[in-house]
Amino acid sequence: MTLVQRHHSVKYRHAIFIVLVIIVCDQLLKFYIKTHFYYGQEINVLGNWFRLHFIENEGMAFGMRINQADTGKLILTLFRLVAVVFGFYLLKRLVSKGYGNGVIICGSLILAGALGNLLDSMFYGLIFTESSFHMARLVPWGHGYGRFLHGRVVDMLYFPLIDTKLPNWIPFVGGNDFEFFEPVFNIADAAISTGVLILVFFQKRLVHKKITAKTATTQ
Repeated sequence: MTLVQRHHSVKYRHAIFIVLVIIVCDQLLKFYIKTHFYYGQEINVLGNWFRLHFIENEGMAFGMRINQADTGKLILTLFRLVAVVFGFYLLKRLVSKGYGNGVIICGSLILAGALGNLLDSMFYGLIFTESSFHMARLVPWGHGYGRFLHGRVVDMLYFPLIDTKLPNWIPFVGGNDFEFFEPVFNIADAAISTGVLILVFFQKRLVHKKITAKTATTQ
């Protein structure tokens, strides 16, 4: 193995380590919320602006969805599965092509987030009972609330930084309630958003010249 190949191998292992850390944190928190909160339960963590609020969704990040039908859920889960498989391939390619650490880290964040929500969609319906006014329980494989690929994504992070009523003098919306930030999300969603936003805003700085044998030797 050449020095450059060894460098790429170490870099890829570091990327996979980032993915694994995020997956473990995401799943541990989801398991805790699922088995210790009833559906809709909310507790304050830091004042009123950071709360844990348990909801589930059958769609994309931040509670978005394709449609209400089972087919929409199945299509989305299969799309996630394909995206995750392609994501591992793409991450390996980015490393082998010599892209910088910033791009690799962002790619790892996005991949970890996609995989975290995919695990919910694939398996949670098989291993958890329904969440409602009582807390869900872990059950033997296949005795949960749903079928394979039809699990719901667990969300819990809620940051209503601003919760107020708009002044009456504002046209059309005056007097209405206003809340920012309203979506409830999870660690996987946060990882995806962080990776995408960093790439968007710092693209020129991150996507720099690829590593050559000379630069690898000096590192």
